[in-house]
Amino acid sequence: MRYLAKAIRSRYWTPGFDYKKFIVYVLSRLGVRDGDIIVLSEKAISVAEGNIVNESRIKPGISARLIARIWMRYMWGYILGILCRLSWRTIYNLRSYPVELGARHKQLVIEKVGPLAALCFGSEGGIDVTNLPYSYASLPLKDPVKIAEEIRDAIRKYLGKNLTVVIVDSDRCYSWRSFCISPRKTFVKGIKSGGIFAYILGNVLRLRSSPTPVAFSGSVMSLEELLKISRIAEKMRGFGAGRDVWEMARRFETTIDGVTWNMLMRVPHYPIVIMRRAVD
Repeated sequence: MRYLAKAIRSRYWTPGFDYKKFIVYVLSRLGVRDGDIIVLSEKAISVAEGNIVNESRIKPGISARLIARIWMRYMWGYILGILCRLSWRTIYNLRSYPVELGARHKQLVIEKVGPLAALCFGSEGGIDVTNLPYSYASLPLKDPVKIAEEIRDAIRKYLGKNLTVVIVDSDRCYSWRSFCISPRKTFVKGIKSGGIFAYILGNVLRLRSSPTPVAFSGSVMSLEELLKISRIAEKMRGFGAGRDVWEMARRFETTIDGVTWNMLMRVPHYPIVIMRRAVD
């Protein structure tokens, strides 16, 4: 199956931004059809919903400090990072993992998801700090299925079109034939949650990597199709201000907790991708 896809450029979705109204407005100008697919960034929705935490206010415990100082720097920096074939740039960054900022982040992961998720690098139960200012972290949506349904209902109400809404997280999931695992929880049938074991297994065995479909509402789609459109959407939208906090800091020539809202507002963002199945 081939797809036609268009990424929609948008301002950065700050807390309180009426993203549902914006989505309807954008779609009204594009001439969408019944059966089209709209792929949305979970992080963008989460930030707009105010589902974020200021990690600078968190007091890390002993476990979080040990994870930041020893586990991340040495286990990931010298063993797991190499086994998982991370880039050397990332490995060097891990070897100098920020102890205080990192401990606060790990404490948040421990409290919101659990200690096993805190052992991960990158895929920490859907908690993310990239493309966010200062020390903010976005949390995974509590009920992404409900949000997908609400967006789909709004489109149907105001535009009279029946679309499929897919919410996707940049955290990876890994697949081989009909088998699919993800480090984080997802509401898509067929994707099993495996925490850090999923991340290590997927990378060590070089399973096919895709962004993780978190939830969808609309026409019935196979898991294979969901993963495919998630990969296409990610390629179309890019990585915003950076793939990780270190890349963001280099881009703006600041510290990893020195990125501001205004800096992010200057960067093109593509939280919406419209897709249509192409007719051969």
